[in-house]
Amino acid sequence: MKIGVISDTHIPVSAPKIPEKVCECFKGCDLIIHAGDAIEISAIHQLEDICEVKGVYGNMDSKEVKARFSNKIVIEAAGKRIGIVHGSGPAGHIMDRVKKAFTEKLDIIIFGHSHVPCNEVQDGTLYFNPGSATDRISTKYCSFGIIEITDGNIRSEIIKCD
Repeated sequence: MKIGVISDTHIPVSAPKIPEKVCECFKGCDLIIHAGDAIEISAIHQLEDICEVKGVYGNMDSKEVKARFSNKIVIEAAGKRIGIVHGSGPAGHIMDRVKKAFTEKLDIIIFGHSHVPCNEVQDGTLYFNPGSATDRISTKYCSFGIIEITDGNIRSEIIKCD
């Protein structure tokens, strides 16, 4: 299973739409996960033109996005349990807050909010923040991610937009 992961797109504030490189890379994905702060529902609709989208809302999302998504969810994909939450508070120590958002053991936790990419395994759980595909506020580049689950193995990658 191939999962496209994106967060903090801030459409239309940071960009008018999802960048073309993201859309091209997400073709062939089985699922896209948006980890919050899409802002406008048009960003979600653009991703839905590619494949199924699951996600959560973030602190900057519109009423439409908040009506569509929850603040956190747990899904199963290719036999792996995946927790998704946007995150909150200052970028420093966001992992501590993300860990506390879930009580159950998960294979992957996907989050956003900080705009800082993270692709790190701790205690058998992959913590994955794709960064922001449209905003460099806390990092030198825009990014998104791909997670592939094959035969029980997880491969994850951060992809630079620039």
